[in-house]
Amino acid sequence: MKVKAYKLKDVKFPNWFTEVENNWHYRVFVNSHQWKDGWISFDCAVYLEEAHCLYLGLTSFSGDIFYGFDTEKKRFFSCGYERIKDKYDAKFQRSLEYFEKEKCLFGAVAQLHDIDNYYDAPGGALIRYDPFKNYIEKLCIPFKHVYIQSIVLDRKNGYIYGLTLIPEFLFRYEISTGKILELGPVGSCYGFAQGENIEIDDEGCVWCGWNILRPWQSQPGPDANRLCKYDSEKGRIIYFENGLENPQGKGFVKVEGLFNLGGNLFASGGNGSIFKVDKESGSGQYICTPVRGRRSRIASLRMAPDGYAYGVAGRDGMCRLIRFDPASGKYWLLGEIFSGQDWCWQVHDIAITKDLVIYACENDNPFRSSYLWEISL
Repeated sequence: MKVKAYKLKDVKFPNWFTEVENNWHYRVFVNSHQWKDGWISFDCAVYLEEAHCLYLGLTSFSGDIFYGFDTEKKRFFSCGYERIKDKYDAKFQRSLEYFEKEKCLFGAVAQLHDIDNYYDAPGGALIRYDPFKNYIEKLCIPFKHVYIQSIVLDRKNGYIYGLTLIPEFLFRYEISTGKILELGPVGSCYGFAQGENIEIDDEGCVWCGWNILRPWQSQPGPDANRLCKYDSEKGRIIYFENGLENPQGKGFVKVEGLFNLGGNLFASGGNGSIFKVDKESGSGQYICTPVRGRRSRIASLRMAPDGYAYGVAGRDGMCRLIRFDPASGKYWLLGEIFSGQDWCWQVHDIAITKDLVIYACENDNPFRSSYLWEISL
């Protein structure tokens, strides 16, 4: 396994734990040149084989949130987001999809500001980008002042499904007409219900997490985090009473990622555990926890040409590439992700080429700008 780190920005930050964490407000970040321009995360990735380019959604207080990476020339290039950006635009969280029919990418804008900027911030836009003409535009802001955490594309019907924050609800955008339909809420007031992404299954249903409130209690209990799906045939969200079974005991663990792997639905949650989801009941059956005894996560699993799914397990600068077999539930930890003195902090999303080169999006590194990691098998 060969690993290389590519650095769009390379700024060091010595004061996260001593000054920033639990203290700074959004306005402090945007008034700090070092943090505004240098602290970035790579949050989502799409690889286009015909262009030999990787397209990347970023987090940045500067609003410079959309880049490409030429995988042959090994260089970054801007996708021109500065032409359309608003000062409150902060990131493409898990919101980048390629629509082969129109040969374009769709994205959506998430937020970093808090609700005291609600009236000033216009809301998260849906973005259309033509990678072959380098043309970018904002299609619309589906909901005034509200931003978008994740989108998924229904290629068969030409819909973009989105999940918002704040508040948390699902919506649908019809590409041909621009019609927007609000589908229903998924979050109560006890933390985020959603994980890092939403996913569509082979039946056209869109999956995410939801959580219950139990307003007559001060806490909702250990079974609060559950799964739901928007059933396109029934035209409504099905709120399941089930979730990802807690391997440590009672209740459910919060969903982190959802993955359609060859037609079967899988999820991650807890401390980087993997679950198989029953699409009729919404129950997540525990399979494995690849990294034990320390903090871990698996935010992304993607199918590769060899029939396996790949992702990154671990966090806090101790990350390992995982190969997962959806058919058997077996997994293999293939190696640590580092290059020289640089260690990958944690990974938010990955993309895979037909030659089994994996690009991993590092995010939320408290010590330096996050990097793009290239892993060759």
